[in-house]
Amino acid sequence: MKRFYKKAAAEPAAGSNGLYQVVLDGRPVKSPAKADLLLSGKALAEAVAAEWEAQAEKIQPAAMPLMTYVSTAIDRVEPQREAVAAEIASFAASDLLCYRADRQPDLTVKQESAWAPMLDWAEKRFGGSFTVTGGIMPVAQPNTTLMLVAREVGRLDSFQLTALHTMTTAMGSLILGFSVFDGFKTPDEAFELSLLDEEHQAALWGRDEEAEARRIRLREEVRSAHRLISLLTAA
Repeated sequence: MKRFYKKAAAEPAAGSNGLYQVVLDGRPVKSPAKADLLLSGKALAEAVAAEWEAQAEKIQPAAMPLMTYVSTAIDRVEPQREAVAAEIASFAASDLLCYRADRQPDLTVKQESAWAPMLDWAEKRFGGSFTVTGGIMPVAQPNTTLMLVAREVGRLDSFQLTALHTMTTAMGSLILGFSVFDGFKTPDEAFELSLLDEEHQAALWGRDEEAEARRIRLREEVRSAHRLISLLTAA
């Protein structure tokens, strides 16, 4: 799509009790589903407007992650918020950090050293314990823990859920997703922890270009989702 506007900006949305909108040549931007794109804060609206303003002659949606996230929150998450929250919470039943290598002792040592502190943090964060196992066969997590996690996820709004869902799926870990959400880990620190197994195998067998490209993409997703969280809480 060719750029069809001269100027993108953020401004208060009329009659919306402090919400903001992005305008292109004075006309409010709509979501892909034609919903009003009402944002809870000037900082977020300005950041989304900056993505539109940065577009050259041809609009590149892939270069506008914040616009993608807020549209997803409004069009897809809000109408089914409870279902999305339940999907995110379900990651706690099979979190990456609960599984140790059972036939690679050196990798097991790395996992224990890097992941055990994260599990300690998570147990304090949610108030429930997590069960750790060796191998890839599923292990049941305590029902109390799963309920506590679900309660915490259920408290989030649609924009927060969108960011947490992005990070959780990118890293394969709800614990790592929440560690970034809470500011306990930076996006890069958490993402590196999620790559522990992959990096170990790459050191043994070499790197694959396709896998490297995938890692770059997922790292950027975690970074941009964290930026969304930061903007939601900015003044």
